[in-house]
Amino acid sequence: MQLTPESFKFLAVGLVMGLGTFGPGLGLGILFWGALQAIGRNPEAEPQIRINMFIGMAFTEAVAIYVLVVALILLFVV
Repeated sequence: MQLTPESFKFLAVGLVMGLGTFGPGLGLGILFWGALQAIGRNPEAEPQIRINMFIGMAFTEAVAIYVLVVALILLFVV
């Protein structure tokens, strides 16, 4: 099997997507876990907790979208 520059490009894209989405996935899990615990302990504060959860979710998802953009740049531009 011959290793070409094209194969290294695909390896780089796979590593970027795999390692780059690990953090946002872990962050979302911790975010929802904490929000559900907070709502379970204090149900009347649910509207404020939900708003903050959605804001945190948006920031966390933005990191994953940046990872996707970097992977697409590596795949099609470089």
